[in-house]
Amino acid sequence: MKRLLLLILLFVAGHSFAQKTYIQCGKLIDGTSNAALSQMTIVVEGKKITDVQKGYTTGGSTDKMIDLHDKTVMPGLIDCHVHLEAQGTSKDATIDGLTMTDAAIAYRSTIYAKATLMAGFTTVRDCGGSGINNAMRDAIAHGYIIGPRMISAGRAISASGGHMDPSVGYRDDLMHKMGPDDGVADGPEECVKAVRLQIKRGSDVIKIASTGGVLDFSSNASGAEFSIDEIKAIVETAKDYGMKVACHAHGAEGIRRAILGGVTSIEHGSFMDDEDIKLMKQYGTWYVPTLIAGRSTADSAKIPGYFPPVIARKAVEVAAKMQGTFTRAYKAGVKIAFGTDAGVYDHGKNAIEFQYMVEGGMPPMEAIKCATVNAADLLGLSDVTGSITKGKYADIVAVNGDPLQDIKAMRDVGFVMKEGVVYK
Repeated sequence: MKRLLLLILLFVAGHSFAQKTYIQCGKLIDGTSNAALSQMTIVVEGKKITDVQKGYTTGGSTDKMIDLHDKTVMPGLIDCHVHLEAQGTSKDATIDGLTMTDAAIAYRSTIYAKATLMAGFTTVRDCGGSGINNAMRDAIAHGYIIGPRMISAGRAISASGGHMDPSVGYRDDLMHKMGPDDGVADGPEECVKAVRLQIKRGSDVIKIASTGGVLDFSSNASGAEFSIDEIKAIVETAKDYGMKVACHAHGAEGIRRAILGGVTSIEHGSFMDDEDIKLMKQYGTWYVPTLIAGRSTADSAKIPGYFPPVIARKAVEVAAKMQGTFTRAYKAGVKIAFGTDAGVYDHGKNAIEFQYMVEGGMPPMEAIKCATVNAADLLGLSDVTGSITKGKYADIVAVNGDPLQDIKAMRDVGFVMKEGVVYK
């Protein structure tokens, strides 16, 4: 009898009185419905959502209630294109890249990670850095630092002289000869090796550049830099390991090659033409616009001396195209996921992208879905996040005001929960 009573007490202690949290939502955008729901309650236990109930409900005496009656609640937001280890694009940022140690970069990045989470972004895809991003992902996952859940690309892969070749614009004798170990590869064989090295180092996704870029010292932001065969070698190798490929691409030819090569997403897509749009729909390729990156660099280019002349010129050229490209792609039905290129502008201001998307013709609800269900789909996380659904992680944020009436409300985040823990 005593043994039975002991077993019952242990069972009751471990199961019956586990604390639940009841989040009462004045308005709820759940990520799947086409309209906001009124007076709903989300039930959270541990890291997961265990129920979504109509009306305002409460639990037992040991449970917790959070009153968000005056807020609009939604799934934790997802930014599919950030660079958490850096911030800024001026001459000072270039000097930092030459002088800061990996340890210094890592310490500084903790500030940017926290700012991103406090802005309501509970998940991000880091699209390439010096390699400390993989370690930062793990540090966040273990609770050592505060930040969003990370999908990390480690080092991005570029052709020699390409956008993410770190030696572009410098004297040859200042740096060693770049190769696959540095994310620089030429020809299918080197491309395969570069991918395998990123996988070996623990990256979750492969990031490549198929065209030039704005913030490098090359003269052309739109020229194609990988052949289709090189891109196919990258994509096939990544697929062997169950990984997706994100592709930085501004110019139309580089975008076309990337789509035909099988990449999962086109990042930026500034000079995308009608053929590219047709191919993206045919191949189901995702588009991650990063409109705020174009706007912010163009604004900086107007400040005398902020950029070297070659970068200032490219910033203005690219920004002039991005908004119109977004509108054409959206109207054509291309799949769009939210991404901002955070780090090009200040971390924590990611939600400004919503405003630019709406200005480009996308309704507010669709813009929010780009940063929730769509983004989760692109990242392969639909089973764990992206909507307020029973069984998914309790990634929940709330904004003051109604973003369906004024999208700028997305910038006024008053509540942040990630995996059941309240951070704001």
